[in-house]
Amino acid sequence: MTLKYTHPLSKQEIDNFIENGFVKIEGAFDAKIAEKGRQILWSDMKKNPLEPQTWTEPVVRLVPSIDEPFELAVNTPRLHGAYHQLVGENWIKRSNAGYFVVRFPSPVEPDDTGWHIDASFEIDGEYSVSLYSRGRALLMLFLFSDVNENDAPTRIRIGSHLDIPPLLVAAGDAGLKCKDIQLQVEEVSRNRSIGFATGKAGDAYLCHPFLVHAAQKNIGKNVKFMAQPPLLNKAPFKIEGKTDAFCPVELAILKGLKALGQP
Repeated sequence: MTLKYTHPLSKQEIDNFIENGFVKIEGAFDAKIAEKGRQILWSDMKKNPLEPQTWTEPVVRLVPSIDEPFELAVNTPRLHGAYHQLVGENWIKRSNAGYFVVRFPSPVEPDDTGWHIDASFEIDGEYSVSLYSRGRALLMLFLFSDVNENDAPTRIRIGSHLDIPPLLVAAGDAGLKCKDIQLQVEEVSRNRSIGFATGKAGDAYLCHPFLVHAAQKNIGKNVKFMAQPPLLNKAPFKIEGKTDAFCPVELAILKGLKALGQP
C-alpha cells in the first residue's frame, strides 16, 4: 500500500534545495519536544544548565537515545512529507534523532571545525561516500535549542553539493574514502557563499547528502543542542536508466555533473 503524504514544501523551496543544497523547515517539530529532549541530555551529560562552571568542554557528543522525544522530533507528518518530496519512497523511518552535538560557550577552540561532507557507508572500516550516496538520503540538522549566529550555528557552503559529484563520478557506487577526497572537497567549494543554520528550537534543516558544511566555536552565552542524524535510504540513488521521475536529490547530482561537462 502506498502511503499518502502531505506536501509541506513549495515548488520554489524544492527548486532552492536543488540549487542551494538545503531547505529550512521552521517548526518542524514542537518546541516542547525540544525542551524535553534538552532535559534528558542535561541529565545524560551530568551537567547543570544553571551552573556554567560544569561546562568544561567546548563540545560533547552523545550516543543515540531511544527516549520518546527524539523519535517524535524526527517523525512529524510535515517532516515525513518533506522527506518524500525530496527523495521519493527511497527512505527509512528513523527510531531516534541520531547523535547529538552539544556546543558550550568556551575559550577553547574545538578540534572539529573543518569543512567536510558526511560519510554514508564504510570501505575497509573507513568512512566513505559514493556518487549515488549509498546509505544516506539526506543530511539533517535538528535544532533542539534556539541558535543565533554567536551560538556555533553549523556553517554551510551554499550550493557546494553541486561541486562534489565530479569528484565521485569515476568511482561510481564503489565510492571513495572521505579522507582521500577531503582536501578536494574543501578546495572545490572554497568560493561558495556561507550560510548559517540558525533558528528556533524545533526548526530543522534538510540538506543534500553532498552539502559541504562545518562546525564552529560557540562564542555566545547559550548552549547549543543539535541532532545531526542521516536519513537513510533503502538503496543508492539512480541518475541513469530510471523509468520514473528523478527526485530532487538525484536532480542535484545530475546538475552537478552537467555543470562541469560530465555526461
